[in-house]
Amino acid sequence: MSIYTKLLTAAVVLTTVFASTHSYAANPRVAMVTDYGTVEIELLEKLAPLSVDNFLSLVDTEFYDGLIFHRVIANFMIQGGGYNPALEFQPEAQRVPNESFNGLKNTRGSVAMARLSDPDSAGTQFFINVADNPHLDASGSQAGYTVFGRVIAGWEVVEEIEMVNTHLKRGMAAVPEEPVIIQSIRRIE
Repeated sequence: MSIYTKLLTAAVVLTTVFASTHSYAANPRVAMVTDYGTVEIELLEKLAPLSVDNFLSLVDTEFYDGLIFHRVIANFMIQGGGYNPALEFQPEAQRVPNESFNGLKNTRGSVAMARLSDPDSAGTQFFINVADNPHLDASGSQAGYTVFGRVIAGWEVVEEIEMVNTHLKRGMAAVPEEPVIIQSIRRIE
């Protein structure tokens, strides 16, 4: 291997390492503190700017503090951000247009916006995929569920929440028997 080839290879490796580190550091991150521990989430604002902006505005107003994970389905996802411990719905101030054609997939560890059948109905609720869920991705002209972040630390907390006992409560399925409370979500500077 010539010196030129060695230098070029080293330059490519260093550039790749620096670029991936730089990209990671440039994305906003939040720490979600729950009854079970802390989960750190990286937000992908370049690929889902409307969803990230909406989520961060809710974080900044402390909207999520004291809400719960109200839908927990093992091998699928854990969903929160819309109900308090008494299962009272917390209405959203705005709805966010669907951004599911951004190329991000609903893979294990990704964070996505929950919505109704209307693709543009996402508001405050989000879910963490605990398995790969390709059926939630955009396909052809069919909108999917917008992925806007990914879990980068605290996966063991997500797994612990995934395994809580659930039941039917107030007409809602898969509600944890004991509330799983989001104590806070804050930006990490």
